[in-house]
Amino acid sequence: MSTLDALRRPRQQPAAPDGGGAGRRLLEVRGLTTRFDTPDGLVHAVNGVDFYVDRGEIVGVVGESGCGKSVTIRSILGLVRPPGRVVDGTAYFDGVDLLGLRGADLRRLRGKEIGFIAQNPFSALNPVMRIHRQFANIMAAHGVKSDGEARDRARAALADVGIAGPDRVLDGYAHQLSGGMAQRVVIAMAMLLNPAFVVADEPTTGLDLTVQRQILDLIRRLVREHGQSMLLVTHDLGVVAQYCDRVVVMYAGKVIEHGTVRQVLNDPRHPYTQALIRAIPRPGQPLVHLTGRLPDLVNYPAGCPFRARCPHAFEPCGHIVPDAVTMASGQTYWCHLRQEKEEVG
Repeated sequence: MSTLDALRRPRQQPAAPDGGGAGRRLLEVRGLTTRFDTPDGLVHAVNGVDFYVDRGEIVGVVGESGCGKSVTIRSILGLVRPPGRVVDGTAYFDGVDLLGLRGADLRRLRGKEIGFIAQNPFSALNPVMRIHRQFANIMAAHGVKSDGEARDRARAALADVGIAGPDRVLDGYAHQLSGGMAQRVVIAMAMLLNPAFVVADEPTTGLDLTVQRQILDLIRRLVREHGQSMLLVTHDLGVVAQYCDRVVVMYAGKVIEHGTVRQVLNDPRHPYTQALIRAIPRPGQPLVHLTGRLPDLVNYPAGCPFRARCPHAFEPCGHIVPDAVTMASGQTYWCHLRQEKEEVG
């Protein structure tokens, strides 16, 4: 019996919503809402987020810093700590609602069924424990008790991510690694038990451009080779264009547009997506800055959260939350302006 089967049967979970063909959908998130209690008030960090990941695809989550990307994935994985709390929503992973699981059940899934690549590898590695012991602890938590087998599998995992002389790394500590090497170790740990789903939270933050490309190429190769699905969080539309199949655009804790990479980048429907694309540096052209800043997440605005920065805002944007508009192609966006234009013509 698999880990997921063991979690499904005792709880008799209802079937996960699919909407994309039987058996295709691996993760479906609906209505995800996360709040943070602070002295200044309640922070509306994630506000009714909906998105999905199909089997075998790489989905990018993009937006400015502070848009709720990392909080969204940490909410799904049960990694939000007080004063944060998930207050609503579902996150069905292969038929099991992750938001309904206890901590012990989630820990059984993380590593075995879901791999997580953290933004900062040094925060993910224990600084006072040798690397081989950290690999052994992961495997022991999922039934591999033999130190010899654990070391063999750790050695193979490090070789798979391009680390020459893996025994030297296994016998060392995190502080002895460069940033790129530490991230390769974290990737090897995430892939160690061949999970069906990999979540990468801005995995190249702080690395130089050459190493960033190497790390992203490595992650994509491993995911494709093992037939895995991946959720890749980034602020870089260039990364989305090169490495992802579909993209989810977030703003102020909401999804404001999603579709295939080709659809969204070639024909962006939301003014925020359009502004992000215009801000991409292009040879021989001046930079077009996105003016303004994110709204106050404590005093969350009524209507469309992008209204104050939108050059096309009109009266309904100030007090009516836009409904989703799904095109025949499947591309979906939330905007009053584009709805009005389509209705007129």
